[in-house]
Amino acid sequence: MNNHKTLGQSFHQLLDKRFLMIFLLGFSSGFPWVLHGSVLTLWLQSSGLSRSAIGYFGAVATVYAVNWMWAPLIDRFRLPLIGRLGQRRSWILLTQAAILVSILMLSGTDPTRNLVLVSVWALSIAFFSATQDIAVDAYRISIFAQEESEAKMPFSAAVSTTGWWAGYGFLGGAFALFLGGETLGFTWPEVYRVLALLYVVMMALVLLIREPELEPDLQVAELERGISNPVAYWFTKFIAAPFQEFFARCGFKLAFSILLLLLVFRLGEAMLGRMSLVFYGEIGFSTEQIALYSKFFGGLVTAVFSLLGALINTRFGVIKGLFVGGVAMASSNLLFALMAVTGPDVNLLLVTMLVDNFSAAFATVAFISFISYFTSRTYTGTQYALMSSVSNFGRTSLAAGSGGIVDYLDGDWALFFILTALMVIPGLLLLLWIAKQIQQYRDIHDAPVQPEELSSEQA
Repeated sequence: MNNHKTLGQSFHQLLDKRFLMIFLLGFSSGFPWVLHGSVLTLWLQSSGLSRSAIGYFGAVATVYAVNWMWAPLIDRFRLPLIGRLGQRRSWILLTQAAILVSILMLSGTDPTRNLVLVSVWALSIAFFSATQDIAVDAYRISIFAQEESEAKMPFSAAVSTTGWWAGYGFLGGAFALFLGGETLGFTWPEVYRVLALLYVVMMALVLLIREPELEPDLQVAELERGISNPVAYWFTKFIAAPFQEFFARCGFKLAFSILLLLLVFRLGEAMLGRMSLVFYGEIGFSTEQIALYSKFFGGLVTAVFSLLGALINTRFGVIKGLFVGGVAMASSNLLFALMAVTGPDVNLLLVTMLVDNFSAAFATVAFISFISYFTSRTYTGTQYALMSSVSNFGRTSLAAGSGGIVDYLDGDWALFFILTALMVIPGLLLLLWIAKQIQQYRDIHDAPVQPEELSSEQA
């Protein structure tokens, strides 16, 4: 990989109009986290739920950790009627329509009367969002030809991250929280109904983007031919084969190390993120301050640093980018601990948001690039979903106990944030071990361990 491009040459990559498509789909992936995350958290808090209950509600996002189970279906099965729009676009439109219906149904519930029904529709949003992500990630990787991916992938990850944070943070997230803030005063069900309109707009925009060309092996025509045992064929060809190819290509030790890194690397950040809105409210910040500083300012900073992260990852390598992101994550968590001691200081909040979103941007861009480099183009959706699902399991299922930890600590937020900072250390040590394994593999085999070359400078 050429890591010595000038700044102008690097930014010239962004003139490719395909990045606009990636930004749009990134927005569509980030926005559902507002619906089953941020807005729902504040709604539940205003309804009187405990920290533990709010934390465990985050378990609905566990579906992001298991979406690899149906990723082969999204990769291979052509939908009737709308399937003529293309394999990726048709699935994106279908899932967006299902999210739209789920939003409207959630807006008709009441947490104080039927918490189970609230959780069902929140889970529905998360499920269809996780399914959408399979098609979106496959689209992002497939839109560039294999010979382009070396130069385009870090910027693709940056633009996707920028779009995600536009949906979750400085556009979608901030807009949602301002609607429910003290000035406008929308009720939370009314907020959901307004946000449903955004999905109508997104679905219209998806109709305008073009479908990427699939590799010949990804065509579904072979499924239409007579197969004596279709269930066994499906399992072998579309579930077992992608996993087998990944472990065969990387070797068991490296493949297992990669999956373990994905599980633990961002666990501390996820623990903090799940409780951050509860923390802001408890120490005295208003909903509008949360919208302005956490969502708008924080999301905007993340978008800017995502592009910077792409430049650094392109020039110095994904491994180093991940390491920088990990160190920054630990630092931002310690700033949260300081805020827990000092109280609602806006200046400290701004500094904390700056460092926190810097780390989020760096880690996310490097993470997406890292996973993309190890993804086979033959099994794009399935393998990417597998690896991102492992990461999401740590960020959702394991992090769901964050509220219980705070309650166990008797509300000692400072100690909680210090513990989340320490959770970064195992991931950094594992990252150094993986870098060593990659270099050893190249020295022995004189070949890349993934379809797109991961250069020695990166390790």
